[in-house]
Amino acid sequence: MDRKTLYHIVEWSVALAACAFLLYKIATYDNYAALGEALRNMSWQQWTAMGLCVALMPLNMALEAWRWRTLWNVQSDNVQSTKELSFGEAQRQVYYSKLAGLITPWRLGEYPARGMLLVESLKLNDERSSNVENGKLMTRVLSMGAVGSATMTAAIVLAGIIGLAFSPEVLSLLGGSYLYALAVAVALLAMAFALMPRLLRRFAEVDQYLLLRSLGQSLVRLLCWCVQLALVLWALGAFSLQPSAISLLFVYYLLVTITPNVPVAEAGVRGAWAILLFGTMNAALAGVLLWLINTLLPCLIWPFLRKKTK
Repeated sequence: MDRKTLYHIVEWSVALAACAFLLYKIATYDNYAALGEALRNMSWQQWTAMGLCVALMPLNMALEAWRWRTLWNVQSDNVQSTKELSFGEAQRQVYYSKLAGLITPWRLGEYPARGMLLVESLKLNDERSSNVENGKLMTRVLSMGAVGSATMTAAIVLAGIIGLAFSPEVLSLLGGSYLYALAVAVALLAMAFALMPRLLRRFAEVDQYLLLRSLGQSLVRLLCWCVQLALVLWALGAFSLQPSAISLLFVYYLLVTITPNVPVAEAGVRGAWAILLFGTMNAALAGVLLWLINTLLPCLIWPFLRKKTK
């Protein structure tokens, strides 16, 4: 079996495993009655809001592809033998990594999955490429993955802390233990930003400018998430357009992020925090529904992207 065949076997194995997991989650979800009731009571304006939320999913994925392409192309500018990544190829890798992240704890499989497709797209998976070349490329990918994860988390934490400042009742409800956890997270992120250029210099080109650029892109993607969440919450009658409610959108993503969870429990975690912040069962349904929009749909779309690019 040649290397290219092996890559395709791994590629489809991950895709099928992720789809099986999603089907399991859909089949075992036990609150369809409440969801159906909420959907039946929606007006055409609310259905329009739901449609806009779904329509923003490709934008959400495109923003992640933009982040990923920026991170990788900085490396290609500094490594002569490395090609730049096109936006279309970046999107294909991001959609596929969604599948891999779904079936691995804490989404650890996302960046290795991108690296696998990157090896393939750069024509390094034939017999002429050495394991050393592929290993160096994968190390560079994982280094960029560390940068991307750190900047996305930093964007969520930064916006969430600002949101908490406008939500004293939530701050009081969370208590001191959560604030200590948040302080530790902030300290670790600050340390990562300070040390990352030095720690990764053997593997990748990372400087403070790249970190700040990726942080800015992460804030744009977070804003897209918040707009989607506001739309689906409003569609289900659990959101009003007020400054205090808007701040809770950012707090929601902070709580989802600074809460230990694995993909198997993620939908439940999101629903629980939605109830706490927005106060109704429909808010929990909104959290689960948004998870399906931003997780199920990309998984269904990936095979079509794959056909167009092969």
